[in-house]
Amino acid sequence: MTHIETDVLIVGTGPAGSATAALLSSSGVANMVVNRYRWLSNTPRAHITNQRTMEVLRDLGPDVEAEAVMHASPQELMGENVFCESLAGEEIGRMKSWGMHPLSKAEHLLSSPSLMNDLPQTFMEPILFKTACSRGTQARMSTEYVSHVQDADGVTTTCRDRLSGKDFTVRSKFLVGADGGNSLVAEHLGLPFEGKMGVGGSMNILFRADLSKYVAHRPSVLYWVMQPGADVGGIGMGLVRMVRPWNEWLIVWGYDINQPPPVVTPELATEVARQLVGDPELEIELLGANTWTVNNCFATEMQKGRVFIMGDAAHRHPPSNGLGSNTSIQDGFNLAWKLAKVVKGQAGLGLLDSYSVERAPIARQIVTRANQSIAEFGPIFEALGMDGGVDHDKIQKNMGARCDATAAAEAQRETLRKAIAFKKYEFDAHGVEMNQRYASDAVVTDGESQPAFEKDRELHYAPTTWPGARLPHVWVFERSGRKVSTLDLSGQGEFTLLTGIGGEAWVQAAETVGAELGLPIRTHVIGPRRAVEDHTGDWARASEIRDAGCLLVRPDHHVAWRSEALAADPAADLRRVLKSVLAR
Repeated sequence: MTHIETDVLIVGTGPAGSATAALLSSSGVANMVVNRYRWLSNTPRAHITNQRTMEVLRDLGPDVEAEAVMHASPQELMGENVFCESLAGEEIGRMKSWGMHPLSKAEHLLSSPSLMNDLPQTFMEPILFKTACSRGTQARMSTEYVSHVQDADGVTTTCRDRLSGKDFTVRSKFLVGADGGNSLVAEHLGLPFEGKMGVGGSMNILFRADLSKYVAHRPSVLYWVMQPGADVGGIGMGLVRMVRPWNEWLIVWGYDINQPPPVVTPELATEVARQLVGDPELEIELLGANTWTVNNCFATEMQKGRVFIMGDAAHRHPPSNGLGSNTSIQDGFNLAWKLAKVVKGQAGLGLLDSYSVERAPIARQIVTRANQSIAEFGPIFEALGMDGGVDHDKIQKNMGARCDATAAAEAQRETLRKAIAFKKYEFDAHGVEMNQRYASDAVVTDGESQPAFEKDRELHYAPTTWPGARLPHVWVFERSGRKVSTLDLSGQGEFTLLTGIGGEAWVQAAETVGAELGLPIRTHVIGPRRAVEDHTGDWARASEIRDAGCLLVRPDHHVAWRSEALAADPAADLRRVLKSVLAR
């Protein structure tokens, strides 16, 4: 039997697996990724790409972020969720979404150097996979995971070449299961899960048709069709999703989960498309169709020993809020630097225990939020009189009643406006994306309590340098005049220490302690006549420390520790913190 050796074996080339491989290869860690299929995703399942994910791509390199932007539909084409009786029919209401309301847009611009966009998985995956392979990842397609056995020193994984039918083994220090919602790696690990799989059934119908006359004047990613007989999850609604503006589309249509999945024929696909578009003569080019289940399930632990799971293997949920691929890529951003530090001997194995401690609560949060968002369509149906029953004539009468000049109709219109506006918790929940704060042994707070959220934590990002939070973004300036984000000063696989005038002793401490631990630490002194300057004063306000204090930032942009002022013995403090964080 063929035997292969590598540092990290990754099962799955989806957003989680390919991102992890790209990050590991960027750090010089040998890794192999396997995919049971002959190529990457052939359906544009995930698409909403939030700012935090774009920051991960930016960390991989400006060329990676730029390529993603080149293929994506920009934020301005995402911005109005439309509720209608059909695309050609009456519009019921709309809401500015995905950061396109002026107040929300300002918050987005202040929060990150990167803009969110709509990047279908069929474009995202090749970018990440190509980045990984071009930087050293060994990839094997048509290769499936069979089983694994781990011991004190590593993991032996049996894989099967699906072309020859022959098995081979891979010996690695670590194994990462990024093998989707039916993860065999998770099953073989026996990890605990909460929730339920298969709570609803849906089908995707992917097709081409020029619908610009119905939508170009009201650009959106999602067009929600409210009509009797439309059925996504049994809630009287169909979804027409833009894949490419304005000639490639994905219809989401529900089916009874208690019945066998339907066979989507060209005739059925055309019938459904005509119904939701509202054009009985519409001709479509059917590109594909598949069925899937709505899940409400998450792992409460995401690792056991030297084996880890991430992405859909760990959090299984509907596409509400656009959290799927984003959370998957961010799982990889959390784990990859930790694996790299351990493989290079710069950290102890204990550092890896922080992965599950930090990411499992995020898995719980986003699965709960995504399923809650489905339930929050209920008030819209109630306002339209679509809740309960299958009497289509009665439903149409209820929907039409909102147009009357009566007190009851006025109240109905107000109720409908409020119900649509409340969907900001799905379509403009900036805080869900950006407020992820970690509490683990890979963070040192020195007993300082987490600051309270002054605004709704799901809707609004609250920047802070409290250890465990993501480093706030502000624009600072190099002496050449070039504008750079504070996030650009950190990351790229290394720890970063930020200080100001009077904090030069921290820089010396970083050199001393870094040399002792064999750990490169990037340093920046921010202030007038220094290499990085804060002309606007935004960094002074955002840093939450004095000029002679310091922030120690992890490779994933999260603050590991901070000191409000200069310590009596900077090297001793930094040594204590780094040994704690790195489990040395």
